[in-house]
Amino acid sequence: MLSGEARASSAEQLMRSRYTAFVLKHQMYLLQTWHESTRPATLDLADDTTRWESLTVHHSEAGQPEDTTGTVEFTARFRLEGKRHQMRENSTFIRTETGWKYVQGEQKSP
Repeated sequence: MLSGEARASSAEQLMRSRYTAFVLKHQMYLLQTWHESTRPATLDLADDTTRWESLTVHHSEAGQPEDTTGTVEFTARFRLEGKRHQMRENSTFIRTETGWKYVQGEQKSP
């Protein structure tokens, strides 16, 4: 998917591919899969020292090929400046003519 040859068939699949894009610092893919209503003008991960370590998906709601919206709740674990952290988020996705797009995420307590 990161190469652009295939599209995510579900919101969860897009969320997993976006996690991989963060790991690989694939800025173009992240911007392409971000809904235009919330997408930043630029994204610069070149100096980002976050080291992503693991992803756990807790729950997905809707977000299938026949749906127009979906949510995915997950926890991402990472290291920053030598310290371990985790981020729990409930992300919202929308299906457009060009495929699933990330809209926004709501941080939750770990």
